[in-house]
Amino acid sequence: MRGNRFFVVLGAVALSVCAACSAAVPQTQAPPPQIPKITPPTTPSKVPVMVDRPLPDDCELVVPVDVMNATLGQELPGEPRIIIGIKEPGIGRTGKIDCYYGIPPKQNLPAAKIVIGLSTYTDELTARTRVTESIEAERADGAKITEVDVGRQKGTLVEGKEEQLLIGSLGKSTFVVRNRNNFIPQAKLIAILPVLAQQSMTPPV
Repeated sequence: MRGNRFFVVLGAVALSVCAACSAAVPQTQAPPPQIPKITPPTTPSKVPVMVDRPLPDDCELVVPVDVMNATLGQELPGEPRIIIGIKEPGIGRTGKIDCYYGIPPKQNLPAAKIVIGLSTYTDELTARTRVTESIEAERADGAKITEVDVGRQKGTLVEGKEEQLLIGSLGKSTFVVRNRNNFIPQAKLIAILPVLAQQSMTPPV
């Protein structure tokens, strides 16, 4: 009987010791879920590259409507209209187009907000000469003349009383972006017109 009591006592002590041991061991927690890391692409977005290209036959190939609206920060009314000019051998011009953007319904070309014109000439010298002559004519009429960057090229911002235009040449081609009736505020001209000019000389990819 004494031996049994001793065994029971030892057993109780052992159980209490084991219970204390188990209570002292910290419970392991499940590791937090792994959140996948998204690495942004390192390839830079494509920047329009101006080239001396053949004349497009559609305004969507000059400045697409969505690009025009995004650049202006607003949606222009109507659909672009294209006017295809004729060749003028007397001044060395081999082709000409004009795209009219922002014509309200039931109105005509003079109501356009933005006009983009592209022309091609027999050679680079003739193209540059035509641009220079246009700039000097505007200067003589009292316009403010400023050289600005158009992509990696140079252009000339001409600020007249009724319209402002950005004009330049690239190879045998010339480009001009016209802001009609002061549609774009003067403070935003340098931020907007060069973007449209650069796009007008960039072929679609």
